[in-house]
Amino acid sequence: MKAVLEVKNLKMYYDTQAGQVKAADNISFSLYEGESMGLVGESGCGKTSVSMSIMRLLPENARIISGNIFFGGKDIVKISNEDMNKVRWAGISMIFQAAMNSLNPVYRVGDQIIEAITTHEPNVTFEEARQRVASLYKLVGLDPERMDNYPHEYSGGMKQRAVIAMSLACNPKLIIADEPTTALDVIVQDTILRELEKIQKKLNMSMIYISHDIAVIAEVASKIAIMYAGKIVEMSDSITIFKRPAHPYTVGLMSSFPSIRGPKKELVTIPGEPPNLLNAPDHCRFAPRCPFATDECWKKEPSYEEIENNHFVACFHPQNLKKQVRNNVG
Repeated sequence: MKAVLEVKNLKMYYDTQAGQVKAADNISFSLYEGESMGLVGESGCGKTSVSMSIMRLLPENARIISGNIFFGGKDIVKISNEDMNKVRWAGISMIFQAAMNSLNPVYRVGDQIIEAITTHEPNVTFEEARQRVASLYKLVGLDPERMDNYPHEYSGGMKQRAVIAMSLACNPKLIIADEPTTALDVIVQDTILRELEKIQKKLNMSMIYISHDIAVIAEVASKIAIMYAGKIVEMSDSITIFKRPAHPYTVGLMSSFPSIRGPKKELVTIPGEPPNLLNAPDHCRFAPRCPFATDECWKKEPSYEEIENNHFVACFHPQNLKKQVRNNVG
């Protein structure tokens, strides 16, 4: 299977008056054709920083220090801004965080999507672009007659669908969905995610879902990478992550939401807070919050290793911790 995206040893830091914030520290993963991947972790762990590095949409104080991002056989870290503009939307598109606020309030929604098409495909006429938008509206479950409405005339769910339609406008190979269902109620959230999953499979696109909610990601992603304090601490297919979690942070995330099946149990919480990435520790970054930390965890940083087939973890004592954590609570 051909890799659509390969991220290798990516380091992206923010320069601040207080020093460098190591937002993405030595990140590596691959994404294949038609594959969906979830990038999961609490707020501030670096998920969005990774996605913005892939899109090359970094603020002025952010720099890719080292590493490679291969897309379509090219290292897009090294190409010019002009060439990167050709990759965005046509190759890689993004559903931004707080997407409901990303539509321009003074332009008709359909015209905004048409603009994206004609900008990247100058040979497409306005009428051809309009017909494509009508098809995209049908694909995401919107009535094409609503193309000429303004954003304020849409509900939250409709705005979200319109932004998804925009991300599909130029037939990209990869879509990055950054918290695509934030601020939507659970019913609309489920509908949107299932719609995205259906579209992804129909068009055989690759997708990266970014969320703090591992339960939501498990519904749509075939592979999950768990991020903590700027690093990927565990990665495997979704079934393995849920059945055989090997990192205590992964277990903490999965044990922090209730199950509708089985007996009622007290939810597990993760004490403390993540480390300050201005002064990232040189030992295991999760050690201060980990109930299983040993002296070794405080002395050096664990290496990121494969503990079974396609199951990677950065932990000195990888094991099936799920039962241990729940037993400690119960």
